[in-house]
Amino acid sequence: MRKLILTILGVLLIIASFFFAYKLIESKNKVKPVPQKVVKTVFVDTVKNSTIPIVIPANGNLTAKRRVELYAEVQGIFTPGSTLFKAGQTYRQGQTLIRIDASEYYASVQSAKSNLYNSIAAIMADLRLDFPEVFPKWQAYLNGFDLNKTTPKLPSMASEKENYFITGRGIVSNYYNVKNLEQRLSKYTISAPFDGILTEALVTEGSLIRSGQKLGEFIDPSVYEMEVAISKSFANLLKVGEKVELNNLDGTEAFTGIVSRVNGSIDATTQTITVFIEVKSELLKEGMYLEARLDAKQEENAIEINRNLLLDTNQIFVVRDGVLDVVDVKPVYFSDTKVVLKDVPNGAIILSRSVPGAYAGMLVKIFEDKPNKASN
Repeated sequence: MRKLILTILGVLLIIASFFFAYKLIESKNKVKPVPQKVVKTVFVDTVKNSTIPIVIPANGNLTAKRRVELYAEVQGIFTPGSTLFKAGQTYRQGQTLIRIDASEYYASVQSAKSNLYNSIAAIMADLRLDFPEVFPKWQAYLNGFDLNKTTPKLPSMASEKENYFITGRGIVSNYYNVKNLEQRLSKYTISAPFDGILTEALVTEGSLIRSGQKLGEFIDPSVYEMEVAISKSFANLLKVGEKVELNNLDGTEAFTGIVSRVNGSIDATTQTITVFIEVKSELLKEGMYLEARLDAKQEENAIEINRNLLLDTNQIFVVRDGVLDVVDVKPVYFSDTKVVLKDVPNGAIILSRSVPGAYAGMLVKIFEDKPNKASN
């Protein structure tokens, strides 16, 4: 009985093994599903070459075109005036900015002028006797001499004898000594060289001012300049007098300036050239940060596309019969986001948006809802 049971179990095991092997063979022979080809939808433009303006972006801070740093050339006490010497104070041309007490020095100047007057008066008797022909002009000079006014210029010498006589009495040297003192006396008063505003005040009324000390800064707020650096490749394209569009960082205010100066040398370190843009507006302030767009040149038979559409090999993707292909192009100018290209065939259909993982030979489908015409 036991042998019968074992025999039946063995037969069942053999039959189960056959069935299991059959199932394994059958599963290997099943046809694997073929993956469907993915056709990506792309956005395109049709190329139409035209004239593309090359606009160079630049930025910088405004500085007053006319500015004066005020320094003291003499020493003394800063005396109060009719207008406080404070930052933001406006002055008219010729109006006194700073007046330094010069009472002591003024006395020495008057003493020197008096000595000059006395020296000339002392020779008048000799002039009447020895040089009667020149006596009238020297007499007129003395009559017009005023100690409270600037010393008038000495009469011109008509002959060598007169020159020797006057010079020998020390009158010429005294005259130039007086003029030197008067010139220095004028430095005790600093006047506004033009209509403007005080932007920095480093001293106050009553303080002791020393020679060589900086007193402040004075600017003309009607005209500003912005210094920008551009690539040396555009050095020959920018010309003085060209208009420049400017705007603030927010883009809420726009201004028009002109190229006032172009530096004649190139910075050896950065290989850039400095351009100065002049701009006028009541809304501008010194130190304001502006962005400029300089029209450098017009590039003919070119297109402008996004920089991310240009491959590292100077090629771009085109669509031909539903398949991506590449064409060689010639980049002529790069901006922050755009690139200007030449040698792109007219009528070519190019990508207007980048496609992740794109490659030559990739199947694509053109987005038809909004067909775009020509890249500028």
